[in-house]
Amino acid sequence: MSFKISHFTENDIQLVQVTNEATGTFIQVAPAYGAMLHAFTVKHKEGWHNVIDNYSSKEQIEAELAMSYKSSKLSPFVCRINEGKYKYEGELFEFENKFIDGTAIHGLLFNKPFVLVDEFADDEQGSVVFKYNYNEETEGYPFFYRCEIRYTLLPQSVVQLQTTIINLDDLVIPIADGWHPYFSLGGLVDDYDFFFNAEGKLEFDDKLLPTGKTIGYREFAEEKKIGTASFDNCFVLVQDESVPACTIYNEATGLGVELYPDNSYPFLQVYTPAHRKSIAIENLSAAPDAFNNKIGLLLLQPRHTHSFTTHYKVICS
Repeated sequence: MSFKISHFTENDIQLVQVTNEATGTFIQVAPAYGAMLHAFTVKHKEGWHNVIDNYSSKEQIEAELAMSYKSSKLSPFVCRINEGKYKYEGELFEFENKFIDGTAIHGLLFNKPFVLVDEFADDEQGSVVFKYNYNEETEGYPFFYRCEIRYTLLPQSVVQLQTTIINLDDLVIPIADGWHPYFSLGGLVDDYDFFFNAEGKLEFDDKLLPTGKTIGYREFAEEKKIGTASFDNCFVLVQDESVPACTIYNEATGLGVELYPDNSYPFLQVYTPAHRKSIAIENLSAAPDAFNNKIGLLLLQPRHTHSFTTHYKVICS
């Protein structure tokens, strides 16, 4: 078979790896930490490179995950919820755990232990499926649902990420979904060529929460250097699956990444950390604070399912 699946521990992190033996390209998933994407490694002109800015050890994950959220699954909400509070069906809910700015941030599953429930490999692909049953674990979200994550490594250095949410509750539940990967192509992001196909930018207040207005934005509608530009913004994507929604490329290393979300992810959050050695590019199904502003919020009926899919493609030149 061209694809194989292996299980091992590295730097005290338990990993599941899917490898394309024909090219050596592989992905690694860390199930114990929200089934995060730990590596997407390809061979290029300077050797092997992992395009995912990850954690170097279990110790680092446990020290930094709740601050940086690198590669985290965002569920059942994305980005921030104002003061960690929202009203649903006339009742006020509040999350116990809050970020340093007083908001609830990046969901509830980023540090949950997912279980491997299926794996498959043949000559055309390798896939692994993980699940977590969230069962009324906090008063801020007293619902019961299952999150299933399928990673599929395909030829030509493409990985598909598919998240399926299953409402196991007797109630309609509010849901938003997203991913929080940081991409690193070597060097500083200032030198990366950047493009994303956005029709507008959500206006934020000083708490990084949407005001309800959308501002026209085409600054990176044509590929150009990031330079000194800094981001902590949410953009409304043009719905056109025939072209990448976003690309980054580093001419110095010949490495690039293309993102192809389907229409279940109409928003793109972009963040440049102060160190500027990587860039967070986040597919989102809803806007920040969606539990309050309802922008993109999904209300999932009992026993119904909903899937969210995106693809990452690594370019080597």
